Amino acid sequence: MPEPPPLACVSWNKDGVLLRVRVQPRASQDAWVGLHGDRLKLRIAAPPVDAAANERLIAFLAEYLGLSKSRIRITHGHASRAKTLLLEGWTLADLPDCLQQLS
Repeated sequence: MPEPPPLACVSWNKDGVLLRVRVQPRASQDAWVGLHGDRLKLRIAAPPVDAAANERLIAFLAEYLGLSKSRIRITHGHASRAKTLLLEGWTLADLPDCLQQLS
């Protein structure tokens, strides 16, 4: 049986789940905001200086998803607010219910 259609911000390839996000750096705290167009919006408390926001984004996702930081990689948008992240080794079924219910 095929997997259910994913959210617009989520896709899958042979390496894992691709998560498209929009990051708001310098927020008062790290938080999930919800959908922003075809991306998942996150607030990150770190400033976008010397990759601090990218590092905090990966740490925040790792904590939330229970995934090692080494298995989360930014594949596109290192210097942009719009980013694509790879959750290595995951499938769409591994996503938490809260992410699946955002659609």
